[in-house]
Amino acid sequence: MLAANGPHLSVLDELADHLGVVWGALVAFAVVVLLTPAVGGMARRLGVVDAPGGRRVNQLPVPRLGGLGLFLGLLVPALAFLHLGHQTRGLLLGAAVAVTVGMVDDFRGLPWYAKLGGQAAAAGVLTGFGVWVDRFTFPFVGIHTLPSGVGIPLTIVWIVAIMNMVNFLDGLDGLAAGVAAIAGLTFSVIALSLGKVDAAVLSAIVFGTCVGFLRHNFYPARIIMGDSGALLLGYVLAAVSVQGLLKTAATVALFFPLLVLAVPIVDTTFVVVRRLKHGERVFEADQAHLHHRFLRRGFSQRRAAVTIWGWCITLAAAAFATRFVPFRAHGVWHAWWTLLAGAIGLAAVLFSVYVVYVLEIVKLGNRIQRRRKADDPLRKIA
Repeated sequence: MLAANGPHLSVLDELADHLGVVWGALVAFAVVVLLTPAVGGMARRLGVVDAPGGRRVNQLPVPRLGGLGLFLGLLVPALAFLHLGHQTRGLLLGAAVAVTVGMVDDFRGLPWYAKLGGQAAAAGVLTGFGVWVDRFTFPFVGIHTLPSGVGIPLTIVWIVAIMNMVNFLDGLDGLAAGVAAIAGLTFSVIALSLGKVDAAVLSAIVFGTCVGFLRHNFYPARIIMGDSGALLLGYVLAAVSVQGLLKTAATVALFFPLLVLAVPIVDTTFVVVRRLKHGERVFEADQAHLHHRFLRRGFSQRRAAVTIWGWCITLAAAAFATRFVPFRAHGVWHAWWTLLAGAIGLAAVLFSVYVVYVLEIVKLGNRIQRRRKADDPLRKIA
């Protein structure tokens, strides 16, 4: 009887885990859809609005503080569907710190060093509750254990970096929410396959929260997430990647978060390198981000956001292929599975090449054409 009940109970447990993931996403979606309009109305009454001008692309004042709606959408299902152990409490407390720092910045504005200190404090709360990278699993090399003196600072740097990357990406209506939704769904599926149930549920909650927010945030946005939402989403995605992916024994775990979060990583890296090259302040806002450059190439806000979403989807598909396509099993390469994985990887590469073409080759061609027109002697005579 015990032997018969064992597999039966394991199937029920697995079904319960899957249902927790689905219900977490659905509840998060409903909470955000219902509460975000009230948050937007409160922001308008308090005068916390994003006015047009400068590097802003919105044409009308739009209320900020969308991060408060995102936080409620995260907190309610998290309390209902996550196991509220020591590490989960630390994660939620760090999320509260992250959204509070962002809300203060949305209200009054913070100098870069104060905002950076707040981000480090949120990451420090998480590591203080025991969530930090204590080992890395490298392909072909194996598992390497990290001492706390190395793992904790690396974890804090990783979390703060992802928080800023998502914040930098939040420049078009719906862009950051869409990218975070794709990352959340991808993390959820991969974490569930690795047996990391809480990480899978939390990632699904991020997905539901972001999709619900898009109901109000896609162009033309009726509310924007502000720093409160961007810092919150960056914090949670970074925390999930540490708790559910980087610490697993899967040999390709290191590449999952790098693939899924490649777009904000590339965007931030490009902007930081450009600012350092020109002697500009790293934290000074400008219009050098990917989405701004798409707009200068003639893309509409909708098309630019959807294009970047498409890029993220191809990279997420590459992460799925790395995890689920059995192209190499028990040391043996399987031709058809290898071709499938290669085709998916090629699609991600081709989309990346398309982005480079649009942002760099087209710009170079336009520049050469302008120079030719300027050097044309007939044009000068005219």
